[in-house]
Amino acid sequence: MSTPPFMQRIQETVLIGDGAMGTQLYSRGVPADSCFERLNLTRPELVTSVHEAYVKAGAQLLETNTFTANGVRLGGVGLDGQVRQINEAGARLARKAIGSGRECFVAGSVGPLGSRDSEETHSVDDQKSLFREQMTGLVNGGVDLLLLETFASLAELQLAASVAVEFGLPVIAQMAFFAEGRTREGLDGGQFVAALKSDVDVVGANCGVGPHEMLQLVRQMVAATSGPVSAFANSGFPQYVNGRHVYLATPDYFAARGLEMVEAGAGLVGGCCGTTPEHIAALTAQIQGVKPSRVAVPHPVERRKPVAVEVGESRQTTVSPLLDPARKTVPITVELDPPRGLDCSLTIERAKLLAQNGVDAINLAENPLARIRMGNLALAAKIQDATGIPVIAHVTCRDRNLIGLHSDLMGAHLLGLRHILAVTGDPVSVGETSGATSVFDLNSVGLLDLLSHLNQGRNMLGADLGEGTGFCLGAAFNPNVTHLQGQVNKLKKKLAAGAQFFQTQPVYSSTVFQDMVQALQDVSAPVFLGLLPLVSERNAEFLHNEVPGITLPDEVRKRMRGTVGDSGVAAGMGIASELVRSCAPQADGYYIMPPFGKVDLALQLIEIIKATSA
Repeated sequence: MSTPPFMQRIQETVLIGDGAMGTQLYSRGVPADSCFERLNLTRPELVTSVHEAYVKAGAQLLETNTFTANGVRLGGVGLDGQVRQINEAGARLARKAIGSGRECFVAGSVGPLGSRDSEETHSVDDQKSLFREQMTGLVNGGVDLLLLETFASLAELQLAASVAVEFGLPVIAQMAFFAEGRTREGLDGGQFVAALKSDVDVVGANCGVGPHEMLQLVRQMVAATSGPVSAFANSGFPQYVNGRHVYLATPDYFAARGLEMVEAGAGLVGGCCGTTPEHIAALTAQIQGVKPSRVAVPHPVERRKPVAVEVGESRQTTVSPLLDPARKTVPITVELDPPRGLDCSLTIERAKLLAQNGVDAINLAENPLARIRMGNLALAAKIQDATGIPVIAHVTCRDRNLIGLHSDLMGAHLLGLRHILAVTGDPVSVGETSGATSVFDLNSVGLLDLLSHLNQGRNMLGADLGEGTGFCLGAAFNPNVTHLQGQVNKLKKKLAAGAQFFQTQPVYSSTVFQDMVQALQDVSAPVFLGLLPLVSERNAEFLHNEVPGITLPDEVRKRMRGTVGDSGVAAGMGIASELVRSCAPQADGYYIMPPFGKVDLALQLIEIIKATSA
């Protein structure tokens, strides 16, 4: 079989890639929140003009305007039925911009599927089908190679690569690296190359870092592979100037660092976010015609211990008294809500009363139902100091980005908190806070992974913290679904990410509990049964119809019908008491959520639990 032209050229000379597409479209008046790939169909002349500018600047490889043109991302804007059409158009526009008589390759740009929970919502086969659909469009459009770029998950990149090699074209696999030159999974350049284990033709990096850190990554990757290495750095870091994000690295600086990457062994060098045709023109002037070098310029590289990220690895854990197998009684935790105002005295008094009555831990929710309350981490520390018992602080992914989550969790460790329940969090749309936005940089599985990294003494980007945080990690489980296997699969992903115990959504049926026990018989981590006593028909119907994750059986709703006041409390406590007595022989523990702060109801349930567990 003959060598593909691209692979032959990259062996003979250093190739120059193009620069940012989105930056150029934005500078030409396209709103930043637009679907840039849609322009392949609606404004093809604009996309072609960007390609032409890069060809004129000296680019020898053009990336198609298809980075997010997969079924997941296009589906978000109602274009999932046009995946192949948009990708074919993207390939043809790049080819058109090259024209005749020029030696320039078209690389089909393929990015990640676009959501951190794609592994939860799509099976492996579904993910492969999504990648295959996009790549088929690119190949039909006439690309010379496939370029997998800006992947943050090694597993997802490996999966995309396994599909890409099916097409028989050269494949470039590029990972995104961030602070300290590491992936979100803690890998440096050399470790990434060693862990990729995919039959791709070129390995590389793009996005995330500027030229300085990209140079270090090139050195690491070159030392780990005998094949070609690619590098597409950002133009430094963006600054917000006069209402716009501006990248301040000059073309000359970018080109000088690009030449150093070539001297370090890179065979393909281009630009990512913030780079322009001027950057590529300066790069062309520096490296056009330079022969590839496989001998890295001597340079001292800091050697740090590798961060293992194999799926299913054992992680550092913290033994909690709640999970001590030598316990003679089942753990009982009770949830309290932080106050809506600044006075937390009532919450602390309730916590003291619970502690005096034998509760093993206090659960402290974080802005439940997306409604503003006092910060629960600071309050959790105060409750621990006042009661002497642990507080399980709920941490949501809704309210903080990745930076804020790191900082607040390290602060929680400083405050002496050692129990964290990782939850995705109700979206802002559930609550009453107009103008707020949901963040969701991570979901609950990602948050558990972050917490596990902190327990190992590193942040999620691999930076050394000096010591581990020692958190005991909890997660939520919802057994109130028709098809339980999906929830079980999520639980096992949480377990693999570091979860040590689980708390269920409120359960109102012994049948639901028995189905859960059966489904989780091969799970060793304890699962605490959620109990939320009902207090009226109105309360029951609200929970059933408006609160995510809570489902009431028809029989329970019937028993609550017409109840209010004392009759509602009596009916609700009767349902909860019957459930405790039915489940006691198999329950790992209990998670009581007293409605409206009615601690007296929690105390009644505690007495029933103790009596049935004796």
